[in-house]
Amino acid sequence: MKKKVEHGALLQHNGTVTCLEFYGTAHLLSGAEDGAICIWNTKRWECLKSIKAHKGHVTSLSIHPSGKLCLSVGTDKTLRTWNLVEGRSAFIKNLKQNAHIIKWSPDGEKYVTVITNKVDIYKLDTASVTGTITTEKRISSLRFITDSILAIAGGDEIIRFYSCDSQKCLCEFKAHENRIKDIYSFEREGQHIIVTACSDGYIKMWNLDLNKIKDVPSLLCEVNTKARLTCLAVWLDPASELKENSDKVATLSQANEDGKSSIARKNEVCWTDKSGKTAKRKRKIAPEKQKLEAPLQKKKKKRNSSA
Repeated sequence: MKKKVEHGALLQHNGTVTCLEFYGTAHLLSGAEDGAICIWNTKRWECLKSIKAHKGHVTSLSIHPSGKLCLSVGTDKTLRTWNLVEGRSAFIKNLKQNAHIIKWSPDGEKYVTVITNKVDIYKLDTASVTGTITTEKRISSLRFITDSILAIAGGDEIIRFYSCDSQKCLCEFKAHENRIKDIYSFEREGQHIIVTACSDGYIKMWNLDLNKIKDVPSLLCEVNTKARLTCLAVWLDPASELKENSDKVATLSQANEDGKSSIARKNEVCWTDKSGKTAKRKRKIAPEKQKLEAPLQKKKKKRNSSA
């Protein structure tokens, strides 16, 4: 991005690419109108495997946090689970309508599908719907803020936070003047940051306090791209993230060292004599113990003299 040099191109598909998702920095998955899902090596941008996933278009895909599973939905009214280790289909579920969004939760214990204005919440171990969230307008973007909180944007300027457990709206606020096209969220330095993109060209960053989820998030910054935005991607600098983690480790190690030194100081008590030399304080013996130890020392001396 800094040098503005093209690294490669995705040339395996026979139709328009409809969805992309990275896993780490080494792999990328793509879905397209040809119904295929391709797994790419990001170093050489070569296609490692191509899977004929759907009879229609692939509309959305999501990779499990472990990297071993992938979910996809398409225009053939199916939800498919893929075993990425073996590169084969693991499970197929028929849907009543075409879903256009699918997302895993951060812990990988649940996932959601979006059909027009309805969000179905599934549990992984049973693959059954545990709850449904319905909005007034078509949902354009959805993002897990935590394992139990969803941020949803529809065909208006409002963002709504929902609980996955109760399916109730926790908070809603006006984020833009026009329709919101996409949402992204991440956590940095203990703060939950939400990034929103609007069709009027504005991108905004918000700070969300989870302890005050019912309060409106505070606006951090905004920029007018002067373009008609349709989607959003956020690049997080791995160097700054690595520095943040190293600072945390250094703080913890320093705290451990301070704790060890304080314990050592408590265990070893020293005193300084008049000459300036430091010596360890002798252990004090109670008078009762001195009376008991005196005859024992006399017996030891008698034995040594007789020997």
